[in-house]
Amino acid sequence: MHSLLFSDRDSFKAQALFLGKKIDLQKLENYDCLATMPVMVKVGEYGCAVLLNYGVVVLFNLEPQEKVAFLRGLSSLVYDSFSHPETEEVEVHLNVVESERVKEGKIFLRELSVERLQIVADILAKSVVLSHYEISIAAVFDQIEPFAASLQSENRSRRQSRELLRQLGTTLLVQHKIVGRVEIIDKPELLWESPQLENLYLRLEDEYEIRERHNALERKLELITQTAQTVLEFMQHSSSQRVEWYVVILIVVEILLSLYDIIFKR
Repeated sequence: MHSLLFSDRDSFKAQALFLGKKIDLQKLENYDCLATMPVMVKVGEYGCAVLLNYGVVVLFNLEPQEKVAFLRGLSSLVYDSFSHPETEEVEVHLNVVESERVKEGKIFLRELSVERLQIVADILAKSVVLSHYEISIAAVFDQIEPFAASLQSENRSRRQSRELLRQLGTTLLVQHKIVGRVEIIDKPELLWESPQLENLYLRLEDEYEIRERHNALERKLELITQTAQTVLEFMQHSSSQRVEWYVVILIVVEILLSLYDIIFKR
């Protein structure tokens, strides 16, 4: 039988926060654990939180002061924290009559069970991670277009090339993050134990366009990779050309010196 929460209410707020690159769940202490895969703990008087090791926490039914206190206590477990965490909020409602879905920006569930809230947390966490990287990659795209145009110009700056490559390299780490650690398009392990919740997961996944946004991000990452390869080839070609000119100049100098010896030292 599923564990039920919030028996005294039929609606509350959920908020996902992308706090940093990692949360060390091994050091999480002094909280009553309600579930694992993902980890859910009791917070405050009537609230709870789901924590994902890739840096996201999802809060359910927390008062403002409870939220502040919890995040303050959690800060020491967050690695490479963001100064302005990406957030996403939604209202969760109990509705035993209608089908489970998202309607008018609200999530409707048949029961407020631990397992259902874990599913909600998984989707919100993936959504907030996607939002974070959609913004960062958009910023890189703003720089790619003018630089790509400058590849045909003679007034190219090598410092500009190296700076862009540095930014592209940083951006390519996103692919490792969302594929290797967050596993955006993978179903949560919880569904192996609760397969009856798969329809809820798929419906929320569709409502938040998780797969579509992931695929769009993958296409942009692929374009960035191609741009990086083009820039590297250009820089290597330029370096090769300079080496060739250095060799030519040395040969010419050697010939001139030889002619000097022949003409003036006979």
